[in-house]
Amino acid sequence: MTKLYNKISVFIMSIMVAMPMFAMAIAVPSAHAIDTNEAFGGDAVGTDATGEALGLSGSKDPRAIAASVIRVLLGFLGIVAVVIILIGGFKWMTANGEEGKIEEAQNYIRGGIIGLIIVLAAFGIAKFVMDAVIGAVQE
Repeated sequence: MTKLYNKISVFIMSIMVAMPMFAMAIAVPSAHAIDTNEAFGGDAVGTDATGEALGLSGSKDPRAIAASVIRVLLGFLGIVAVVIILIGGFKWMTANGEEGKIEEAQNYIRGGIIGLIIVLAAFGIAKFVMDAVIGAVQE
């Protein structure tokens, strides 16, 4: 059972490591798929128009960038909490009625639910604080 658990853990970790690469591959269009002069309004590649079209212009407010980073990190932690709950459910389903394994699975599920509650609370608090900070400066 521990070998299966280790294989599942390695698989999940490798997916988490590879996920940003897939996200960037989808977010940034291929150079061969578009005509750069047409896509960027006739400007040469490497100008400010290119950066703005790709979302890399650097003109974003640092507070908005921080809010985006916090939102992504808390989303990632929420996914981790859900995966922990799923692992607990899998352990419970494969426990074959053994009390020790069922107790371990219940502990996984409890920990995942508590983690999910903490992540949701942190998300709410962070959203409130960031909205207050961004709103106070803009007024």
